[in-house]
Amino acid sequence: MIFIVLALHAAFAASAQYDIDRFFFLGQRALSDGHYTQAVSNFNIIIRLNDKQYEAYFFRGIAKYNLGDFNGAESDFDRAIDLNPVYTLAYHYRAITLSRLGRYDEALADLKKAVELRPNYYGLYFSRGVTYFLSQQFEKAVADFDRFITHEPREADAYLNRGASYLFLGDTASALNDYGRAITLRSMDPEGYIRRSRIYYDQHRMNDALDDLNHALSIDSSNTFAYFNRALIRFELKDIQGALNDFGQVLSREPDNSLTLYNRALIRSQIGDYDNALEDYDHVLNINPENVLAYYNRSILFMEMGRWQDAMDDLSRAIELYPDFANAYMNRSYVKNQMGQYASAQEDYRIAQGKIARYRAMTADSAGRAAFADTTRKYDRLLALDSDFARRDFNDELLQNSNVSINLKPLFRFVVQRSMDEEGLPAILNGRFEDKRMDEFVASMPVGVELSCRQADAAAVDNGRLLEAVEQEARRGGDDRVLFAKALIESEYKQFNAALQSYSEAIAQNPGEVFYYINRGALQSEMIDFISSIESNVQVLTMDNAGTAKARVMDGSSRTYDYSAAINDMRNAAALYPEFPYTYYNLGNLFCLSGDMPEAISQYTRAIDLYPRLKEAYYNRGLVLIYLKDKEKGCMDMSKAGELGIEDAYRVISKYCDQNQ
Repeated sequence: MIFIVLALHAAFAASAQYDIDRFFFLGQRALSDGHYTQAVSNFNIIIRLNDKQYEAYFFRGIAKYNLGDFNGAESDFDRAIDLNPVYTLAYHYRAITLSRLGRYDEALADLKKAVELRPNYYGLYFSRGVTYFLSQQFEKAVADFDRFITHEPREADAYLNRGASYLFLGDTASALNDYGRAITLRSMDPEGYIRRSRIYYDQHRMNDALDDLNHALSIDSSNTFAYFNRALIRFELKDIQGALNDFGQVLSREPDNSLTLYNRALIRSQIGDYDNALEDYDHVLNINPENVLAYYNRSILFMEMGRWQDAMDDLSRAIELYPDFANAYMNRSYVKNQMGQYASAQEDYRIAQGKIARYRAMTADSAGRAAFADTTRKYDRLLALDSDFARRDFNDELLQNSNVSINLKPLFRFVVQRSMDEEGLPAILNGRFEDKRMDEFVASMPVGVELSCRQADAAAVDNGRLLEAVEQEARRGGDDRVLFAKALIESEYKQFNAALQSYSEAIAQNPGEVFYYINRGALQSEMIDFISSIESNVQVLTMDNAGTAKARVMDGSSRTYDYSAAINDMRNAAALYPEFPYTYYNLGNLFCLSGDMPEAISQYTRAIDLYPRLKEAYYNRGLVLIYLKDKEKGCMDMSKAGELGIEDAYRVISKYCDQNQ
């Protein structure tokens, strides 16, 4: 992880408008305080006031980077450079972003340009050193960290990074010296002690490693990396309970840390704590169902317990994942013998011997999957964080269950108005949709209403005032507007049938009113959601492996609900007023819930074409695209949704759009 430390030192033209200066100040302060979504909002306003303000794009890019929206950050840095081609900071931070995205050649090109513009800006050498390191050009990384240290000799991070580069070059002595220097410069930072302990561990200097980790934990008692490494050392020193305690400390803070669960399962198996070991293996395989070592070692545990069928199932799965796994064939042969399957056992033994022979015929530098044919290798050792298996089998946090729950932003409909816009900004700045026909409809209502996608909440509405107003209108004879207002009250109280009747009566009186169809359609969708929640306690949209959307219920079963009546109402609304974007947004939701993903995307796109600031449409379209495996487009939509103010978008970006995951 590259941390950006930003010195807010930009100077702005004296002729800038007061409002722009104010929003620059608010945006910069939000950046300094770590309130990144607030910073994005302030820089958005500047850009709407003056889209030539290159520094606004630059600072918004910094905020997006810190929110994990690297594609959005890159886009903003691009724009800043387009507006000011000699803006060194934009090249610098675009390079950092490109590096984070794994596009090292492009990052190095940006850093080269930045160095040409400002050769005495030594922070560029630090960033380029990091990029060289990430692209495994370790000698060049060392050279750049040398340049930086010459001018900034008291920066501990430079020594830590150069030490890591030396380590990959095999120069352990220089790495130790650099880690020692970093510790001297920043003695209250646990990082240097943890890194040095890893070298001591590899050198079998266990007591020195233990001392460093004890020191690190005395500085930061919540550092899970230090606990993990100390557990490995304690295990080597035969302090089994101490190792288990340290793994427990990691899991108390990170309960889904697969590598820690795996190691703890191994130790529990070795000490005969079979039930808890099985629980840990189950947890590992729930997180990563393709971890061959977890299946293999769990099979050994089943063998110890005499659970032969379970052992054979696990060994078969291990072989399916790695067909060259000779030990798995050998063990399965033994299990089959125990189960009386003698012919099949003999066949497994023959296959194992063939793989062993092929392995022995391979040259010493032939690595890869055939290594699993090495019967001399032990597969029950604890795994360190830098091992090959750890990188391959444990570090992918996206390997969860095949069905992933997502929450669409809800449908838009008219609701009882709660409060006025708190920002008090002109519509052009706060992004409100302006529509004359909608404004006239709102003004004609007997009570205050607003277009919203918020959930109904009867407690938040002054229903006494609302009921009185509706009754007064009813006593004067009533009309379709009164029926509509009555339906709003009934909807807030989830009196669905009564509300549906009121909407239908309003439509019968005034079949040309587009907004009645929107609300009735939204109500019918809400009725389905409510019914499904009664049936199953919870309903969420899920995407299965085929990209099909279903309503997923708690017990794991699924069914598709019929949204045709709601879709028909929305289509009627679109026919009456084709320029209203929210109708197409609602259709997008309904088609998504019905399982028609291409049509959902088409409807969201039409909504965005009509109103390019409809943030919920970007968010929902982004979710659908991501779960249809069109990750690049989906993440671009999420970036736009976050930029427009949906904070949830950055959580989606963090989970699904980081290409290094």
